[in-house]
Amino acid sequence: MQISSILNTAFIATKLEAETKEEALHSMVNMLESSPKVINLEKVRTAILEREKIMSTGVGHGFAIPHGKTDAVTDIAAAFAITAEPLDFDSLDDQPVRLIFMLVGNDSHVGIHLKLLSRVSRLMNSDSFRSQLLQAASSEQVLELFRQEEGRYFAT
Repeated sequence: MQISSILNTAFIATKLEAETKEEALHSMVNMLESSPKVINLEKVRTAILEREKIMSTGVGHGFAIPHGKTDAVTDIAAAFAITAEPLDFDSLDDQPVRLIFMLVGNDSHVGIHLKLLSRVSRLMNSDSFRSQLLQAASSEQVLELFRQEEGRYFAT
């Protein structure tokens, strides 16, 4: 499964206004409210916040990948945001975050969920890709950047 196939422009924000990590996470969960994959938004919120309590998902290089598992989704749901300002995310490298990829699945999607987390992490290791995302002006441009990068990185 490709990242670009689960992302939708309706769930991409290019200038997310948030002052804290928690505020950003709440806003991103709210973005998923209109997703047909989401059965219960509050359960999704709880899954994301509980996972974040275990260990920060700020993985470094200005990127975070909050994720969770819950029966409140019928299929894997995703949202992506570029924050208007850098946020303290308790990242592994102590650097602030501006790029956030949120992923929510249920127990029947464990294998796909892990594969997608791995794919996102690999793509985000590219300095040039992160730089291009930070310059994106629209959700359509963000989605196209993911398509292009996946095509380069995961071409068979």
